[in-house]
Amino acid sequence: MLQLFFAVAFSAVPLTLYVPPIRSLNLFVETIEDMLRQTTLYTLRAYPRIRLGFSRIFGSIFHLSSFSHTQLAGSPNVEQRNLLEKFKD
Repeated sequence: MLQLFFAVAFSAVPLTLYVPPIRSLNLFVETIEDMLRQTTLYTLRAYPRIRLGFSRIFGSIFHLSSFSHTQLAGSPNVEQRNLLEKFKD
C-alpha cells in the first residue's frame, strides 16, 4: 500500500508544473474581465439587431410554410375563383 501511495504521489508531482502560479492567474483573470468590459458595449448594440434578423428569417420561413400549406389544402387561386364566378351567374 505504501508503494502505491508513493507511485501516485510521484506521478502527480509533474502535473503541478502545468498549474500557473497565483500571480499569473490573477493577471489572466484581470485581462479577461477587461476584455468583457470592453465588449459589453458592442454586445448590447448588436443584440437587438441579431434578434431582429432572426425574427425576420423565422417569420419568412413560417410565412412560406403556411403559404405552401394553404395551397396544398385546396385554397382557390385567381383563375379558379374567376371560373367559379362565371359559373355562378
